[in-house]
Amino acid sequence: DALTPYARALRLRIATVVGGLSIGRQASALRGGAEVVVATPGRLKDLIDRDDCRLDQVAVTVLDEADQMADMGFMPQVTRLLDLVRPDGQRLLFSATLDRNVDRLVRNYLHDPVVHSVDPSAGAVTTMDHHVLHVEDEDKHATTTEIAARDGRTIMFLDTKHAADRLAKKLLAVGVRAASLHGGKSQSQRTRTLTQFKDGHVRVLVATNVAARGIHVDNLDLVVN
Repeated sequence: DALTPYARALRLRIATVVGGLSIGRQASALRGGAEVVVATPGRLKDLIDRDDCRLDQVAVTVLDEADQMADMGFMPQVTRLLDLVRPDGQRLLFSATLDRNVDRLVRNYLHDPVVHSVDPSAGAVTTMDHHVLHVEDEDKHATTTEIAARDGRTIMFLDTKHAADRLAKKLLAVGVRAASLHGGKSQSQRTRTLTQFKDGHVRVLVATNVAARGIHVDNLDLVVN
């Protein structure tokens, strides 16, 4: 979405290759030719296996969230894909840290690398209050419900998909406009839920932290972990 206006201005064709959406539609977009492909590793591998995509002409490869990819077990898929791109091309690696197998990627795939470090932004801290609540186990649900029912836009983070679904269902049952967001939902479901959250139809987003990476929502009032 962010690249589309630039691509239009420069007359570049963009293809999006992600799981949860029609693989046939993505295959025909690739067959039509694309200068820029934005992909998740699993679906890209599927399309390569089907002979719908080739990476041997790729001049620039960007690996985003490299440390998260390593944490989530995607590294073998990522290295297989990197082996398929042009060896003389440019490779860019974005990562919060350089440990957890990311250093291996740097050694094996970046030649004569240049490192750019960005200091963590302190801006958010000055505009944010942090509260720690000590709650007895039997009071947890009532407390969570009361927090969720307040005015404003709230994201609640939970550990698992099941916990997120369960809490969203309980909140809906007492009249709180809540929806869950996690990796078990299809891409179209996630997109719809995010749109509803951004336009105010959903007031509380109950998410796993994996699903919520990279999400940008303006005017967020409260985050509950």
